[in-house]
Amino acid sequence: MTGESAADLIQADHDYLLQSYVRADFVIERGEGVYLYDSEGRRYLDFVAGIAVNALGYGDRDVLNAINEQAARLIHVSNLYHTRPAVELAALLVQSSLAFNKAFFCNSGAEAIEGAIKFARRYARAHFGEGKTTIVAFDGSFHGRTMGAVAITAREKYREPFMPVMPGVRFARYNDLASLAATMGHDVCAVVLEPVQGEGGLRAAEAEFVRGARELCRQYGALLIFDEIQCGMGRTGTMWAHEQLGVQPDMMTVAKPLAGGLPIGAVLMGQHVADAIQPGDHGTTFGGNPLATAVGATVFRKISDPAFLAHVQQVSNYLDEALQDLAAEQPDVVLELRGRGLMRGVRIAGSAGAVREAAHRYGLLVATAGEDVIRLLPPLIIEPQHVDEAVAGLRAALRA
Repeated sequence: MTGESAADLIQADHDYLLQSYVRADFVIERGEGVYLYDSEGRRYLDFVAGIAVNALGYGDRDVLNAINEQAARLIHVSNLYHTRPAVELAALLVQSSLAFNKAFFCNSGAEAIEGAIKFARRYARAHFGEGKTTIVAFDGSFHGRTMGAVAITAREKYREPFMPVMPGVRFARYNDLASLAATMGHDVCAVVLEPVQGEGGLRAAEAEFVRGARELCRQYGALLIFDEIQCGMGRTGTMWAHEQLGVQPDMMTVAKPLAGGLPIGAVLMGQHVADAIQPGDHGTTFGGNPLATAVGATVFRKISDPAFLAHVQQVSNYLDEALQDLAAEQPDVVLELRGRGLMRGVRIAGSAGAVREAAHRYGLLVATAGEDVIRLLPPLIIEPQHVDEAVAGLRAALRA
């Protein structure tokens, strides 16, 4: 459809694509650094980053080289054969934390969650027999849109249209240890927790709450699973968000930024979990293919560099100060600041969706998390001047 206008392309979108998304009324054509450009030549500072995917921004030379080199060598052969890139990325992920001994690759965050649910139930069956199948999740949780992931996602808007969802799920209140304790039982095989909730409004887990969750899991013989699909890989200023909480999980799901925009997901697990999984228990056709894992290794090495993480921490502090100033300027509008690092939420008195649309007019892309929270997920390579530009655009959008 080369040469079609933006209006023509948007109409074709309506004609040929399933309308399961509400898209902005412009067409993105290219990206450079931390900016995106639409078909009319307008430039946008990107504080969405493909929903926390494009951690290295657009056009990163190392990522492009990794794609070209691996695509010329081998893209896919299936998991019937050994390939070097998958082993190299698995080693990097496992060695990033003392909690993990094995990795399983898939294609997305939702698939990683599905794998973690299956592994938890398989572990419980191997160690405790039948009947220990319940998953505990939390209010505000979002873990994906496949049926198992929807079942442990608390918000009714995602669950109700597809009822009945997978049984055997209970919900506790986030950051409420008494609520979690009341929800636990010897039928619980796993507790699934986001160290920082994404879709659920950018609420960050408190260290005492997570330590309590770890102890409750120990008491009831349940696995603790961290969902770091959005908050992991340097997003909060450390490689993994749970490093700041001082608690190690039994399993962790990873996805969004791992392969620089190529589809990938992973479940990381301790050896005690891996020992319960037998050949044939789970599988994937495309997961861990050489192209995605080769690029993933490149992205992982760049983000895990201590100098890179130090930069994320520095610019995160700068963003925090800028948002604090914005909140002080407009106390009747900005009600609360949430999140950690470069995963921030601004709760407002009004419609976050309306602010998101207004921000487009000022050359800024932001996301939402619920009705009243503006979600900021910039590429991790932003500099202080980009923070200034983004906050100026957000200020104008709030006033508009």
